[in-house]
Amino acid sequence: MKKRKGGEFSRFIIPVINILKNQGGSGTPSEVTDAAIELLDISEEELSENLKNGASKIRNQVAWARQYLVNDGYIDSSTRGIWALTEKGIQSDLTDDEVFELVKNVRKKSTPTPETTTKQEKDPIEEVTDIEPHTAALLDVLKQLPPSGFERICQRLLRESGFEKVTVTGKSSDGGIDGNGILKVNPFVSFNVIFQCKRYKETVGAPLIRDFRGAMMGRADKGIFLTTGRFTMEAKKEARRDGVPPIELVDGEKLVDMFEELELGVNPITTYEVDLSFFNEFK
Repeated sequence: MKKRKGGEFSRFIIPVINILKNQGGSGTPSEVTDAAIELLDISEEELSENLKNGASKIRNQVAWARQYLVNDGYIDSSTRGIWALTEKGIQSDLTDDEVFELVKNVRKKSTPTPETTTKQEKDPIEEVTDIEPHTAALLDVLKQLPPSGFERICQRLLRESGFEKVTVTGKSSDGGIDGNGILKVNPFVSFNVIFQCKRYKETVGAPLIRDFRGAMMGRADKGIFLTTGRFTMEAKKEARRDGVPPIELVDGEKLVDMFEELELGVNPITTYEVDLSFFNEFK
């Protein structure tokens, strides 16, 4: 692949802006990332490439594109969990040459750090990534569990998340179904749910989603597919296809989020920084 001026991540800068514009100026990281991957028609081969720490190279490139847009004032940096365009971003209509200038200007303004004090033209994706150390460690632990252990830990996650009567079937001949449960929304509404758990290091494709849906037909209102790997774009399309029972997809990244939110198998660490303003009245 021909090296792109400004780094490979810069190809996502214009798509991210246009996608946010089409979504009314804001969007979640996952939906913007998926839309950018679809828009640029990124191949499954490229999507399967990982960084040394196991993070998706392509998804990290999209994150870097967003960070450069934040640094140059196109995306708001103050909103947690949502990517939102600033007025500058809404009014923008960048060309490829302007993207290259944007990247150069941001790099000039950035303060060098031990991780980034390398050649300016080197793609920063190869130098540093924002994945937390515990994320890779947790996924590694999950991938090394035996199949029965991973099924039981998914059972625990579902119970902790509010599901009732969660049962692991453990039947290899049950069409890929690993368990079932009931999600009670309120005293009047509940859903029968069937789930499947796969310890995958790589990607889960659309055929597995179709097989799972076939196994759950007539037996549940909703399906959940949990994996330590990632889902292909075709798998995501299949999961949300119209006219068929919906399937919720939980990949490795979402699994880590669930463990963190529930503080299950992970210990939060509190750190402190000195508030210098507090001491001003004592000087």
